[in-house]
Amino acid sequence: MNVSIHPSAAVDPAAKLGEGVVIGPFCVVGPDVQLGDRVRLTSHVVVEGRTKVGEDTVIYPFASIGHRPQDLKFKGEPSELIIGRRNQIREHVTMSPGTEGGGMVTRVGDNGLFMVGVHVAHDCVVGNNAVLANNATLAGHVELGDFVTIGGLSAVHQFVRIGSHAMIGGMSGVEKDVIPYGLVMGERARLAGLNLVGLERRGFQKDDIHALRAAYRLLFGAEGTFAERMEEVGRDFGEKSLVSDVLDFIRSRASRSLCQPREG
Repeated sequence: MNVSIHPSAAVDPAAKLGEGVVIGPFCVVGPDVQLGDRVRLTSHVVVEGRTKVGEDTVIYPFASIGHRPQDLKFKGEPSELIIGRRNQIREHVTMSPGTEGGGMVTRVGDNGLFMVGVHVAHDCVVGNNAVLANNATLAGHVELGDFVTIGGLSAVHQFVRIGSHAMIGGMSGVEKDVIPYGLVMGERARLAGLNLVGLERRGFQKDDIHALRAAYRLLFGAEGTFAERMEEVGRDFGEKSLVSDVLDFIRSRASRSLCQPREG
């Protein structure tokens, strides 16, 4: 097996290493760790616990992956951290395994970029193609859809859900659920429109974007109750896939209320 381990690294013999794994200087790999093919630990990386890292993921210096979660209720249960393929996990990132109170697993999808100082707490579920900028923080049980972008120094409250293709502005505190395709910002984040730049970059059709914009204006307008506006949006735009994504997100299970525009 073509594995490269620097002499200064401490790799437990029980760890499972895929083909082409590279473990650089002063790394530590625990006995229950599984590193997929071509995973690279650059240097000074610690991977512990029941942690699985998908192929072609690169982890940079001083990242701490899979250590005991920062949850006082954790009693040492055999929970897991599962990281997908082709992720870039930069310096000082921390990712924690799950807990008994959250399904026993933290999941990170494929093709993510986790910049310096990002924290992914216990029982989070992070979708594919996530971008978390410097020092963005996810509290426990947070769920991110695919293609979510979170700006630097932002913090997401526990149990918050952020829908696919949403964007969180830098230095935002997100306490409520964010609809798919939404754009939120602020010290206590409020919905500030749609992530139109992201939609255009990812090749969504103009007709679908126009329908989503019209549905957004109706859904968060001033007339009637929110339930009445939901019904009207479903009647007028429900056949549009982007609008349907938003309606399904709002109707699905939630622990937090919905992030909405600032009044006035």
